Amino acid sequence: MGPVKEVKRKKAAKPAGEEFTKDFLVGLLRRMMEIRGFEDKVFELLARNVLQGASHVYAGQEAVAVGACAAIDQRDYITSTHRGHGHSLALGADLKLMMAELCGKATGYCKGYGGSLHITDVSLGILGMNGIVGASHLFAAGAAYGIKVKGTDQVAVSFGGDGSIQGNFFSSAANAAAAWKLPWIGIIENNGYQIWVRAADVYGITDLAQRAHGYGIEGRVVDGNDVLAVYNAAKYAVEKARAGNGPTIIECKTYRWYDHYGAGGAKIGVDGAFGLGYRSDRELRDWMAKDPIPRFRRFLVAEKVLTEQRADEIVAEVRQAVEDAAAFAKAQPLPKPEDGLRNVFAEGAVPLHTC
Repeated sequence: MGPVKEVKRKKAAKPAGEEFTKDFLVGLLRRMMEIRGFEDKVFELLARNVLQGASHVYAGQEAVAVGACAAIDQRDYITSTHRGHGHSLALGADLKLMMAELCGKATGYCKGYGGSLHITDVSLGILGMNGIVGASHLFAAGAAYGIKVKGTDQVAVSFGGDGSIQGNFFSSAANAAAAWKLPWIGIIENNGYQIWVRAADVYGITDLAQRAHGYGIEGRVVDGNDVLAVYNAAKYAVEKARAGNGPTIIECKTYRWYDHYGAGGAKIGVDGAFGLGYRSDRELRDWMAKDPIPRFRRFLVAEKVLTEQRADEIVAEVRQAVEDAAAFAKAQPLPKPEDGLRNVFAEGAVPLHTC
């Protein structure tokens, strides 16, 4: 195998001082719409048994991924979770390659072998989704350590749910990041539930960002359904990290609309999963009324950044892009059986060692 090539990153997507332009604000809305449209299609394919395996739908939490990823650029890194489609799309992952991977096709991001839980695109700074709860924080802290060693001004951002701070991965990441002032930003997406267990039943604190203080890290709490609130908090943390002033933990209060995984309690064409035994339908409706997408759309229209007509056009454009991605994925070939051993063993002669 040849030497590992260094990935060449693009320049910063937004030069300093240019945020909150019309293009930037409308871009935030479009990104959230893309994620919602993609996840709606994923749910439909799950419900029709087209997709095999588990998929964890991100609908309802779009403002977290989009707000946080808008604060970084493609010099930087993110690590993601089992519910990570939104994070990848927020950083610019390709809809078609995403859908092809979920459908197990050879042209997907991981050649059809990774599936929903392992979307990766290092050229965009996406170090990968994974199914191990909390591991994303440790991966990002490792990347942040590498940044520290290299002496660059990059940052590493990890996403994790409210359950991700329970184990050794988060603890090790936070402790190392604090001790060595690593450029690490930990995003806690507090959607209220650890699978089917209410977070309030297993934590003695309301704001999980308070955990940060025990490690000597600054913790912040934001409305995770307000994309600009998330962006502002993340931008602060990114600038702080780039300046060498260490990590920040940001808790984003949000809510997932569907079950932990799969299509339980939901119907095709109807938003949200109802009738689930661990939460009330009223609670779900309350959170759906705080939907970050129409909320931000109303704001942009009120501020005359966007017209209703243009917003409707963006909805149609996004819907078509998602349908095109699904059609692309359907037409792609499956992996060849012999490709199962690709990228597993070193190529060429390998000496045999005996005991």
